[in-house]
Amino acid sequence: MTLKKTCLFLCFFISIFSLPPTPEAAARPGFVVTVLGARGGMLDGNLSAYMIRPAGDDRAVLCDAGTAMGGLVAAGRTGALDDIAVPRGSGLTRPGYVLTHTIRAYLISHAHLDHVAGLVVASPDDSAKPIYALPATLDDLSAHLFNWRIWPNFGDRGPPPALGKYHYRALTPGRAEPVPDTAMTVTAWPLDHGGVESTAFLIAANGISVLYMGDTGPDAVEGGHRLDDLWRAIAPEVAAHRLKAIVIEASYDDTRPDRMLFGHMTPTWVAATLRDLARQAGGLESLRGLTVLIGHVKYSLAAGPAPQEAIRRDLVRDAARSGLGGVRFLIAEQGLRLTVD
Repeated sequence: MTLKKTCLFLCFFISIFSLPPTPEAAARPGFVVTVLGARGGMLDGNLSAYMIRPAGDDRAVLCDAGTAMGGLVAAGRTGALDDIAVPRGSGLTRPGYVLTHTIRAYLISHAHLDHVAGLVVASPDDSAKPIYALPATLDDLSAHLFNWRIWPNFGDRGPPPALGKYHYRALTPGRAEPVPDTAMTVTAWPLDHGGVESTAFLIAANGISVLYMGDTGPDAVEGGHRLDDLWRAIAPEVAAHRLKAIVIEASYDDTRPDRMLFGHMTPTWVAATLRDLARQAGGLESLRGLTVLIGHVKYSLAAGPAPQEAIRRDLVRDAARSGLGGVRFLIAEQGLRLTVD
């Protein structure tokens, strides 16, 4: 081979391996979950809000929005937003950029204030985006919050004038919907929450998924079968180890009597319902490696250890008793950034 031909060959060889990766090659099979609000109940500024996005992708959804800007500011302090690039010249703070550009849609499980207050108060300065929810939740937002009495109507229906910043997107239970301008799809299932319809959202991208669950009570206490229906629906994801994480509530520790749950869970009930999921998915081995992030721990005015410490202790005991040693349990804390893959 002549020197000229050798040089041409080497240039061609090098060029192949220096090409930018295709979107398929660049896709990373993982999710980043950033906790903007971890608590339930009265702790304003730290109420249910979980930003979820595929790893390596700055396009996110916000699952519930009890806290929005306050949670973004807190996450900024912990460094949980540092991997999101803010374009030079944007004129925005990092939390401001994430609110208006990174978060492409809201997924709202139900319209209780500790799940929507951050959305409502941020709305005047937010960017236009869709709100995904089951029809009953969208009706509540339209009739009781964005109605020109409690707050200006930033939705695209309801009391006039409808300002149209938020586009209400009704989800059909069990049917996957693409989230525009993201790599994700979302599928919703209804949950029972003390007489109120709440929602579970399965968020999928790049062949894997994360399940975010709004407030829910156990089937045995609620007198229904919606958790069982949910587990039957997602069992194939679990059996194939495509489901990487579940965000589920445990509002109280195990000393709370069932008659005082008001549509919530304890660690004992979390362990019991995860065993039900394992049964649907083929056995406890199907849950091995699954991350379970415990949220909505109720803040307490009582002196002494924080409620999450009692819940952590109960989870350790209940998981051991239930054979859930292969599950990774974590308590959600504001500012936590968790990568699951």
